[in-house]
Amino acid sequence: MRRTGFASLIFILYILSGCHHGGADNTGSVAGDSTRLRLENLNRQIAADGSNAGLYNQRARFYIGDKQMDMALKDINKALSLEPGNSSLFITLSDIYLLMGQPQNCRENLTKAISLNPKGQEGLLKMAKLLLIMKDYQGCYENIRQLLLIDKNNFQAYYTRALALLEQGDTNRAIGDLMISVDQNQDFFDGYIQLGELFALHKDPKAASYLKNALHLRPTSKEALYTLGMYYQETEQFGPALDVYQTLAKTDTTLRSAPFNMGYINLVYLRDFPKAITFFTDALKRDPAYYEAWFNRGYAYELSGNYPKAYDDYQKALKIKVNYEKAVTGLNRLDKLRR
Repeated sequence: MRRTGFASLIFILYILSGCHHGGADNTGSVAGDSTRLRLENLNRQIAADGSNAGLYNQRARFYIGDKQMDMALKDINKALSLEPGNSSLFITLSDIYLLMGQPQNCRENLTKAISLNPKGQEGLLKMAKLLLIMKDYQGCYENIRQLLLIDKNNFQAYYTRALALLEQGDTNRAIGDLMISVDQNQDFFDGYIQLGELFALHKDPKAASYLKNALHLRPTSKEALYTLGMYYQETEQFGPALDVYQTLAKTDTTLRSAPFNMGYINLVYLRDFPKAITFFTDALKRDPAYYEAWFNRGYAYELSGNYPKAYDDYQKALKIKVNYEKAVTGLNRLDKLRR
């Protein structure tokens, strides 16, 4: 579960979330054909109107989505040679530098974009997000302040400030900003998720309502389903927890955590050892190297009185994780029973 730290790559995707990429995806030939047609169409338009900076900008954004940064850089530099005073072109250039791992160049180009268009919301917001990555909290807050003077209803501004407040440990103010963000945009998935996770940390019942709002928007979200399941589990609402984990297990047939958690609930809380064995077996089918599942299944076998299978599972856990203390203790316990 996400807490208060954010991986740079994930946050880069958050910064670029407003970009309209045209890159190829892996959803099938239809998407691939559409991608090729879009590029071919842009190529034809540029061939017919080679002095149109906007077309070069569109193609640069296409190349960003297709992860062809050299081509994107070439196109945006061409666009800037045609319209050096166009702030949106510097924003595109900043996106390219960010994805190339050059945050200082990204910052310089966002600064240029803002100087050309001081009231441009996109530039201010992206600068605030970048400064958050760079841990420049005061700079982040200042850009948010300027942005809210222009548009007090900018939900992304409140969300970004909430993330900064969370990183600085001010949870109460962060929750306030997150609530404003989802109030202003009731389709804001990320805001609901963040609120759900924060309330779940304190076992607050509001966690479920925010996570359900997130699931209403994205019914198959693994993040929302897992967090809701964990909330129910940690508040000992085992029936709802099992229902959510069952949905999660069907949503992603490779995910090991859902059947493992169902096994854990049946093993520890419900004391239904045959069901626990079934769920841990499912987890092991999804990941045969899951040594915790080998141990837990062994423990379920042990509590069921099937000591030979328990012994085998403990040994398998030890083969994967040498000196795994729980498995060693389990084997010693069974050895005493044999004697």
